[in-house]
Amino acid sequence: MLALLDFRLRQRDFLLEISRAITERLELNEVLKRVVHASVVMLAGQSGVVALRDSTGRFKIRAVKGVPQDKFGALDERMQAMIEVASERDPEILNAALREMAAVIDATLIQTFAIPLTIAGEAVGLLIVFRNFQGGATPDDVQVLQSFADQAAIAVHNAQLYERIMVDRKQLAAVVQHSADGVMILDASLRIMSFNRALERMTGWSTPDVIGLPLDEVFRFSHVERGDLQEAMMRGWPRADATESEDEVYTVEADLVRRDGLSVSVGIRYAPLFNADRKLANIIANVRDVTNFRQAQQMQNVFISTVSHELRTPVTLIKGYAATLRREDVTWEPEFVREYSSVIEEEADRLTELIENLLTASRIQAENTVKLNLADTDIEAIASRSVERFRTQTTRHTFKLEFAPDFPFVQGDETRLRQVLDNLLSNAIKYSPDGGTIRVRGTYNDAAITISVIDQGVGLSEQEMEHVFERFYRADSTLSRTTQGTGLGLYLSKAIVEAHGGSIHVESNPGEGSTFAFTLPRT
Repeated sequence: MLALLDFRLRQRDFLLEISRAITERLELNEVLKRVVHASVVMLAGQSGVVALRDSTGRFKIRAVKGVPQDKFGALDERMQAMIEVASERDPEILNAALREMAAVIDATLIQTFAIPLTIAGEAVGLLIVFRNFQGGATPDDVQVLQSFADQAAIAVHNAQLYERIMVDRKQLAAVVQHSADGVMILDASLRIMSFNRALERMTGWSTPDVIGLPLDEVFRFSHVERGDLQEAMMRGWPRADATESEDEVYTVEADLVRRDGLSVSVGIRYAPLFNADRKLANIIANVRDVTNFRQAQQMQNVFISTVSHELRTPVTLIKGYAATLRREDVTWEPEFVREYSSVIEEEADRLTELIENLLTASRIQAENTVKLNLADTDIEAIASRSVERFRTQTTRHTFKLEFAPDFPFVQGDETRLRQVLDNLLSNAIKYSPDGGTIRVRGTYNDAAITISVIDQGVGLSEQEMEHVFERFYRADSTLSRTTQGTGLGLYLSKAIVEAHGGSIHVESNPGEGSTFAFTLPRT
């Protein structure tokens, strides 16, 4: 009687151990090891196996006791065969399959106990105990084994939910950390709880340094274009009773002062997160660097203003000179008519060139290429003719052609390459207000030719050189604001040269002039 009581106590202790394992540990493998160990001990077995159904529907062994490692492969194969015959619901066939599994482990194992692990009526796994003697299992034994199986099924369910949550958390963390936009989580008192890598790059702050700091210690603004989060919260944002149809996102646009003192333009969208009691728990901030967007917008505004001026000037001159020639109360001398007609023709050519540049830029933007009519092209002759045209437009500059002897022809579009040279010479004149010498130099080797236009003008800063070939870009200087131009010349020149398979670059220092050079392949 005492032995039976001791056995029942051991059963209870094992059940308590399994229950405690389920509540204390969420690691599935550890819980399954405890389940199979307790099951083997309670049934006086020698070996035990717990198998779980994977995402493909196959049963895979996850925990064992008393099974040599070198038997795992063969045991797994017999497990799949046993599962297949189990669907026939024939006890004899099923028992034969279980005996084959036992034989794989040890030939002395002659009895098996198998109980499915089920959750909500669905089999998620299987618990099997093997022993080396034949004996009847009491109803209590079966009940205990079933209790272990039920506990194991609960463990599987809980652990799978935990694993799914952990996977989701890792995926979300990866998305947040690798997002191109800055993502930050604040608590209800506006202290920083999370800070991703994009925000580190954007603000110059490292994550360990900002966690726990008040928002306004990290996000300081030199200029606010729109919005004030703290003021909005004082006015009642966010409203806990807001419906899903109402937009509760709050937007701030401002110039953020980085930790190193530099400034970056940002757009911030704050979204509230409420708990079950509809109290504010967190604020999720999405921060986007809009510096380039603002610069592009400013460049576009400048371009529109500049193009309007560039179009208006020739149209005004053409209209004025034409109206003068049409006056019926005056008889004009032929020389006067020729002079006025020449001005009208020059301004019309200028207007045509401007429109052509705008259309070309639009086609390049749409098609990402320039159409060329290739033929053998004499670059030296093109440069000579361009220089002769520009000599008539300035008295403060002198021009020198410095081409290597026997300069080779290349495959090129003569009209487009003349456009490149004209753009470079025009810029050299405009940005050399005090005059000086402008050199057009040609060199070559076996692979390529290089054409350089060298001036003695105001030069460019390092920052200006980074953007000088961009569409609509004009150097920010008093001189650029008083000279004609749309900011398209160098953009078009780069596109034309690259369409020929070449490259273009600039070397310059402020006050020391500039050298624009482009290289074209000889074949």
